Amino acid sequence: MNIQKIEIFSVDFPLVKPFIVSYGTFPVMPSIIVKLTTSEGFIGWGESVPDEHVTGETIESTFHVLKHSLAPAMLNENPFHIEKIHDKMDRIVKGVPSAKAAIDIACFDVTGKKLGVPVYQLIGGRFHKKFPVTHVLSIDEPEKMAEEADQKVKEGYRSFKMKVGTDVESDVERIKAVRQRVGEHVAIRIDVNQGWVNSSNTLRAVRKLESLGIDWLEQPVRAEDIDAMAEVKSKSAIPIMIDEGLCSVRDMREVIAKKAADKANIKLMKCGGIYPAVKLIAMAEMGGIECQIGSMVESSIASAAGFHVAFSKKNVKSVELTGPLKFKTDIGDLKKSYNIPFIELNEKAGLGVEVNEAVLSELTVDSCVIE
Repeated sequence: MNIQKIEIFSVDFPLVKPFIVSYGTFPVMPSIIVKLTTSEGFIGWGESVPDEHVTGETIESTFHVLKHSLAPAMLNENPFHIEKIHDKMDRIVKGVPSAKAAIDIACFDVTGKKLGVPVYQLIGGRFHKKFPVTHVLSIDEPEKMAEEADQKVKEGYRSFKMKVGTDVESDVERIKAVRQRVGEHVAIRIDVNQGWVNSSNTLRAVRKLESLGIDWLEQPVRAEDIDAMAEVKSKSAIPIMIDEGLCSVRDMREVIAKKAADKANIKLMKCGGIYPAVKLIAMAEMGGIECQIGSMVESSIASAAGFHVAFSKKNVKSVELTGPLKFKTDIGDLKKSYNIPFIELNEKAGLGVEVNEAVLSELTVDSCVIE
């Protein structure tokens, strides 16, 4: 079996409400969808959600590199040979992990369909039965964030990730407001998205947050400043999670060597897909670092891929893959797997996602075919 055709779609997913983080506001979520067809007629779906603030990629650059570099090079390759495929992509272009993730995910999907097994069976088998679903609170005024959290608790949620990263004083007020509203027994995780910049600002915040029962503090300082992460970790009673500062094997080596994090947020878009994510999780386990599988607010396709990784690995302790819950319209049916406050995967072959190509066509703003 080999790859005969790759179709690339640039898509804008409409959101229920704008997604707001420290470095930007997203009224819609742009994505690149890949449809891979093999010589035996099997179809695999992949997805890329680039973020120039994290991986240095834009939607335009990702579409271009897939169209002109990666997709043509994949023709006639066997999707089973995933190590060879990654080696070939890495020799063609350095970096661009979210572009490579689209190819990687499509290859795993089509391989699972050919063999008649879920993707998680290809990377270690099922370990977890279900995961709690965490609701993500975008940056807003303290009272509005608290009100949204209260409503979600009534819907059954028992954990929240709060997006902050404006200034320490305002962010502390946001966190205090949510904690006061939801009580002591609901989990709160704080994601700063680099917004506190350095260790000095972060440690000032930590002192004000240590009594609030925070599960962990995610990427408070600049992504490139691993030394600042290490300093914060050494002085904080709150566990520290690294996100934007961890994309590659080289990054993981430095994080382990400098003891810069208690936890790691592994995202397929940052590292290049399912295959590199599995490598990073193994490295983290050897370094005594627990993992979360996160996302860039992805559709059913990439979200499902992340779940297959999470469900197969003992060292993955949490997931944050809520893209399908934030979309007004999705091209896949993963939303059916969310049973708040938990998610459970089905046992269908490949990613286990049915793609509605009519909806894909409606949301597509640009496309091309490579064959």
